[in-house]
Amino acid sequence: MTDDVLLVHGGTPLEGEIRVRGAKNLVPKAMVAALLGQGPSRLRNVPDIRDVKVVRGLLQLHGVTVRSGEEEGELILDPSHVESANVADIDAHAGSSRIPILFCGPLLHRLGHAFIPGLGGCDIGGRPVDFHFEVLRQFGATIEKHPQGTYLAASQRLRGTKIELPYPSVGATEQVLLTAVLAEGDTELRNAAIEPEIVDLICVLQKMGAIISMGTDRTILITGVDHLGGYEHRALPDRLEAASWACAALATKGDIYVRGARQLEMMTFLNTFRKVGGAFAVDDEGIRFWHPGGELNAIALETDVHPGFQTDWQQPLVVALTQAAGLSIVHETVYESRLGFTSALNQMGAHIQLYRECLGGTPCRFGQRNFLHSAVVSGPAKLLGGELVIPDLRGGFSYLIAALAAEGTSTVHGISLINRGYENFLEKLRALGAHVQLPSEQELLTSV
Repeated sequence: MTDDVLLVHGGTPLEGEIRVRGAKNLVPKAMVAALLGQGPSRLRNVPDIRDVKVVRGLLQLHGVTVRSGEEEGELILDPSHVESANVADIDAHAGSSRIPILFCGPLLHRLGHAFIPGLGGCDIGGRPVDFHFEVLRQFGATIEKHPQGTYLAASQRLRGTKIELPYPSVGATEQVLLTAVLAEGDTELRNAAIEPEIVDLICVLQKMGAIISMGTDRTILITGVDHLGGYEHRALPDRLEAASWACAALATKGDIYVRGARQLEMMTFLNTFRKVGGAFAVDDEGIRFWHPGGELNAIALETDVHPGFQTDWQQPLVVALTQAAGLSIVHETVYESRLGFTSALNQMGAHIQLYRECLGGTPCRFGQRNFLHSAVVSGPAKLLGGELVIPDLRGGFSYLIAALAAEGTSTVHGISLINRGYENFLEKLRALGAHVQLPSEQELLTSV
């Protein structure tokens, strides 16, 4: 598919304004939550990304009416006629997203059974689904695995339980929330994820009639209720996309105003951005990010669960760190394979060395295992255009940043993967003055 390739002519600072809408890590989950309600829900600030399309299709397969509202980026979801979906139709979505696993709890409550196909998503390290199924067993579900997927059933109402996560996983926390709200009795979840998107999902569920309280020690208590209604909610903005554009401004010596970005959810990123040497200004409508001139600073950085430095911020920032003076140390503690994208940066002229040891001071769960999860970035490095194959969502956008910062032309393959989490990214790049072309556009120009 030729239009899955992008030609990027680098060396031009990105300057101008773009807008971010609702968070990829919240909106699809809020759409799934609508399954739990007895009435329609209205979700605003919805981005036009592939993960939203996947969930919309899965909801419609199960009888949920999904239509656009009057406001741009508004969806109205009516689950009044939830029904079983054809296994073949569900399976057609296999491999395109990991979100189908979150349909389990709501479908068990509504139908008493569910089918989950094989799951896709970004290949950035182990994200096993077995723990999701073990959680559902604790609620009382029976589970049978088959070659084509997993069948789940609940012969009676699911029951509240006590769960302690071995790691504060976002996906596992979402699974518990979406299942516990209609389960009989109380559920106690310890070592839960507390990312802003989790809190926003809790707000959605509370609007529907759920009873959920959050402790200060990563403990969430859920008291099951007999029924839930619909909700009206405006999704919080995508802090991960906003940070990606901030890193693009830094790496290309540009100046980007990200309308919709909010300071509260980005405080940890903003501190790090400032330490590297980036400048930003916050107002009521968004955040302006720019390179103030002079050398960028090398830093030591460790990713962590919220409120730490988010793993999804790491890859775009590493590209900017290739332009910093000195040695930067990056210790990835969330996904063991997330630094694999750096090999392509080295081919462009970056100087990045990977290590199995926990560099940066804090031992992590990957430290005694054979994973290259720490990096030393030496800069500033002169990047040159090259052939790039996108490995995953954030790595893919990071490759775009590198190509834009590089001298010469890069050919970036697999750009459709970026559509999973970046709305209209091609139009946004052009609005910022980037020189990018699809091969079909270049062919049109040469034929004229």
